[in-house]
Amino acid sequence: MDEKQAIETAAHEAFLPTLNALVFAYHAYRSYADAHIRQLGLTASQFDVICTLGNTPRMAFNKLAQKTLTTKGELTGIIDRLEKKGLVRREVPPNDRRSFLAILTPEGEKLFEQVFPAHIEYLKECFATLEIEEIEEIRLAIEKIRSLFP
Repeated sequence: MDEKQAIETAAHEAFLPTLNALVFAYHAYRSYADAHIRQLGLTASQFDVICTLGNTPRMAFNKLAQKTLTTKGELTGIIDRLEKKGLVRREVPPNDRRSFLAILTPEGEKLFEQVFPAHIEYLKECFATLEIEEIEEIRLAIEKIRSLFP
């Protein structure tokens, strides 16, 4: 098979429309969600950290990086900016002085209590036309797609 035939064959793979739909759905979601997050005065990454920490008293940087799908290097910059805003503080755990814990300040907790429910309500509008069963079917399909990738 020559290069042109290989490209033509690849372009007709049965999974490509599904993959394209997934990518376009993700981009539509990010665009919609990020617009609201910007109105709240945060970046998407900052919002993610605030919401992740809002459900726990404190979290180690490496675990926070995993939960927010950021690298530890990116997370350091995000935490730096949130510290400057007075929303997050760092703490050195007594049993491991080489690592840090991230903790919401009282101001950060207050912000979490305001922005998290507001953002969920904002997103809920998108799903209002779907039945509970449809939402569950979509979730299961997305989880199945996720399981395909190592």
